[in-house]
Amino acid sequence: MCGIVGYIGDREAADFLMDGLSKLEYRGYDSAGIAVYHNGAIAIRKKAGRLVNLSNEVKAHPIVGTAGIGHTRWATHGGPSDVNAHPHTDEKGNFAIVHNGIIENYMEIKEHLLAKGYHFKSETDTEVVAHLCADMYDGDFTSTVRRVLAKLQGSYSLVFMCKFEPDKIICSKKDNPLIVGLGNGENYIASDIPAILNYTRKTYIMNDGEIAIVQKDKVWVIDFDGRPISKKIFEVNWDAEAAEKGGFEHFMLKEIYEQPKVIKDTMSCRIASDGEQIQFEELNWTPEDVKSIGKIMIVACGTAYHAGLLAKYFIEKLARIPVEVDIASEYRYRDPLTDSKTLCIVISQSGETIDTLAALKEAKRRGARSLAITNVVGSSVSREADQVVYTWAGPEIAVASTKAYTTQLVALLLLALYMGRLNGHLTADREAQVIRDLQRVPDQCRNIFDHAGDIKELAAKIKEKEDIFFIGRSMDYGLAMEGALKLKEISYIHAEAYAGGELKHGTLALIISGVPVIALATQQDVEEKMISNIKEVKARDAYVIGVVQEGDTEVRKTIDSVITIPRSDNFVLPIMTVIPLQLLAYYTAVVRGNDVDKPRNLAKSVTVE
Repeated sequence: MCGIVGYIGDREAADFLMDGLSKLEYRGYDSAGIAVYHNGAIAIRKKAGRLVNLSNEVKAHPIVGTAGIGHTRWATHGGPSDVNAHPHTDEKGNFAIVHNGIIENYMEIKEHLLAKGYHFKSETDTEVVAHLCADMYDGDFTSTVRRVLAKLQGSYSLVFMCKFEPDKIICSKKDNPLIVGLGNGENYIASDIPAILNYTRKTYIMNDGEIAIVQKDKVWVIDFDGRPISKKIFEVNWDAEAAEKGGFEHFMLKEIYEQPKVIKDTMSCRIASDGEQIQFEELNWTPEDVKSIGKIMIVACGTAYHAGLLAKYFIEKLARIPVEVDIASEYRYRDPLTDSKTLCIVISQSGETIDTLAALKEAKRRGARSLAITNVVGSSVSREADQVVYTWAGPEIAVASTKAYTTQLVALLLLALYMGRLNGHLTADREAQVIRDLQRVPDQCRNIFDHAGDIKELAAKIKEKEDIFFIGRSMDYGLAMEGALKLKEISYIHAEAYAGGELKHGTLALIISGVPVIALATQQDVEEKMISNIKEVKARDAYVIGVVQEGDTEVRKTIDSVITIPRSDNFVLPIMTVIPLQLLAYYTAVVRGNDVDKPRNLAKSVTVE
């Protein structure tokens, strides 16, 4: 998730670019840059850090020109630095590029260009696009962009400038948002509507596979074959705050709905081109590396800890390596049995969680190998760990984590598949089967959203309750814990999660008439046991909301209301099952009138013990 802006007209481009980036800084804030056509060349200004650093640079070294592009970055390939900041250019500065998303085949392209004598400055996947433009330039800017786009695999919003045709800016998108703003004698490009609201409310919403050629007094759209596309003007009627949230009422809801995209981003670059095998270029482990692991220690806090609980099931069942999961704040105070045969996996959305960082250092002090699962390139955890696997969730603004959690599950499942194949405990057929179901998840998530209205109705039924219980078995138990956490942290209703089999060991004393029980029953191997647990609470007159797979008939006989999840592999189901739990927490908080994005007493990044 990054911010893109572009301008072409008669006024100073830098003024619009800086103003537009200020409206999009919430989408990426580890570096920023602009490119402006100036005195026959493309001039670049870019700086690591917050946007103020770029602002100071532009004030100190202004660039005059009426066409330009800009970018504020959330690091993916390569850490936050001046050189990794966008825009990127080819060696001669003839082309300038800004980019959101991931170019999945960038290494293949880069190796091809290196062999032809091109030189690269940055660690990014974006720079290869600029060099590819230079390599494929045929004397026509539009034709070159069309042919370059045909070479790219992945998800992207791309905006191009060319020194030889300064009267136009070209842009295109695939799976990442992009709009063109329509003005009088000037036109605009942006990844999000907030960047242009002060200038125009007339826009073209770009669709996948479309290319827009933007000039100051004209915009036309074509497909990859050059055929013209007729676009309807979309008139924006949102206010500025709503626009920042993409039209959603809260950032949390926006981030819930972003999950199909970020799930795809996190997994796509780690699935081999044949679609049947997991590859981790950032790890590049050998079978011996995995076989040397005596046990895995997963350390995390809060939502990330709940992801670790699911990872225990993933790794032990698929790779047959013993796994312990510890709360980070407890790990280093219990004299843990950690040694050189231990792989310590730490999970942190921000990469700055102080307890997790301290636990990582303690594990390394005891001789353990270390691997970080984090969402922030260049974060403290990523620098401290021996190796790092990034989740591509993008900036998460709401305090209650949603998309960061699901991308953690995706990364951890991929890791389990990867280790299971390398150590010989997972067959190629089983790996391919899980991958196939995993690749269906983004579309299946959208099916869940189609029934959000039903979940909203359930929220209205439980809004006045003081206690709510979540129960589940196997992997559903870990999800029950995350569902309870989401509900309590934003609705302020007391919510607790229990393993289904533990009810009779004390919890049944709390089950009274009308108390809501959210019963997760998606794991078929324990379905009969869960039905028995549901009957136990129904015998005490609880109101049971069941979460089941589509087509399930047995669990439905025992519950009062149902939430259905698309059918999938047992290991893939948790990634989808958590989404209605997130929506239930969200709608319950809304109907109770709470500040969803900023719940009381909580912070996004916990940097104190």
